[in-house]
Amino acid sequence: MTPLLMFAALFVLVFAGVPVAFSLIIIAVGFGYTVFGDLIFLQLYGPLLHTASNFVLAAIPLFIFMGAVLERSGIAKRLFFALQLWLGGAPGGLALSTIAMCAIFAAASGVVGAVEIVVGLMAIPAMMKAKYKNDLIAGTICAGGSLGTIIPPSVIVVVYASIAQLSIGQLFAASILPGLLMVLFFVGYILFRSIRSPADAPPLPPEERSMPLPEKLKITFTALVPPLALIGMVLGSLLMGAASATEAAAVGAAGTLVLTMLFRELNLKLLMDSLGVTLRITAMIMLIVAGGTMFTSIFAVTGGGNLVRDTVATIGYGNAGIITFFLLVVFFAGFVLDWVSIVLIFIPIFAPIVRSAGIDPIWFAMMVLVVIQTSYLTPPMAPSIFYLRSIAPRSMTYGQMYRGVLPFVGAQMLVLLVIILFPAIATWLPSILVGL
Repeated sequence: MTPLLMFAALFVLVFAGVPVAFSLIIIAVGFGYTVFGDLIFLQLYGPLLHTASNFVLAAIPLFIFMGAVLERSGIAKRLFFALQLWLGGAPGGLALSTIAMCAIFAAASGVVGAVEIVVGLMAIPAMMKAKYKNDLIAGTICAGGSLGTIIPPSVIVVVYASIAQLSIGQLFAASILPGLLMVLFFVGYILFRSIRSPADAPPLPPEERSMPLPEKLKITFTALVPPLALIGMVLGSLLMGAASATEAAAVGAAGTLVLTMLFRELNLKLLMDSLGVTLRITAMIMLIVAGGTMFTSIFAVTGGGNLVRDTVATIGYGNAGIITFFLLVVFFAGFVLDWVSIVLIFIPIFAPIVRSAGIDPIWFAMMVLVVIQTSYLTPPMAPSIFYLRSIAPRSMTYGQMYRGVLPFVGAQMLVLLVIILFPAIATWLPSILVGL
């Protein structure tokens, strides 16, 4: 009974407007006191110490710093212009450029908010000038921004691997094919709609993209090579075993500074702004991590693990029932909780059951990450919608935004279905690149 009351009290606090981190800590201390009395703070010291001494989490501020520097440098602007030159003439060319830009930028930073805001600031004016429909603009930018969830290196993957005690290298390798599949499905929808309704996403006129081939190639080379080199340094050093996750993140952070310096855009203001953003986001994430660790430890002590096991046994249907139940819990939790809270609250509960049932934890992790990605687009939380609202013009309404993301949520569900039916999409690359 106590574990259920903990969740009920948590949602009451969240809906009352109490920040998630403080809600988790309040519930953990309050319900823990009923069990341990005055020893509750000593009991909670262990989970906090474990979190503070988890060196894997040191990769988080480094990846955030990468995204913050890229957000403020001119690398993104040059890349978007180069993509427009090649894709602008196709049906829905600007939307295709936006998705491609988001995919590359996600692979270079791993932070959803940074991806969406940077790309949105460039793509919204361009697509509105080309007379794209507002709902397509909104859906494209929100869905593209959400790619930072699954395309490595992703901050979410770092936290998930730490909590589930999985190899970050394996999870990064496992997320490559699902990430590419997600991009492919997004592109497929944009092409389908653009061809069916050309007025919704007209191609750029020739005069806005015509350029001599040598100049076009030069712009593409200088715009595309730097971010691809950065991606190669981070993922290559990690997947080849040359660096740990934290070391690979440090390589990426240093590489970002070098690239910004080479383009003569590194200055004290950019550096201080990037460090400030890194500090704020890291503090927010780590406070939720601490609160989530405290919450799950009290949840386990009060019989929460047994409650979940009994519920799964009652549902039946073997491993299929376990997977379906857990994914539904994550999906509905995504309506009201952010990704950090979902991972911190549910993964410590799910992971032991998944392992004991003989379910491949890498395969399960990819399914959970896809479902978490949908939470960026599903109301009422829908962080991607709120990111977009902060940069979108008043003429773009919430109704248009929500209608725009629905087809992309459908595409995410199709990716989930493909991963469920073909587990090798998630497990093949880790076995080749990292070794399961």
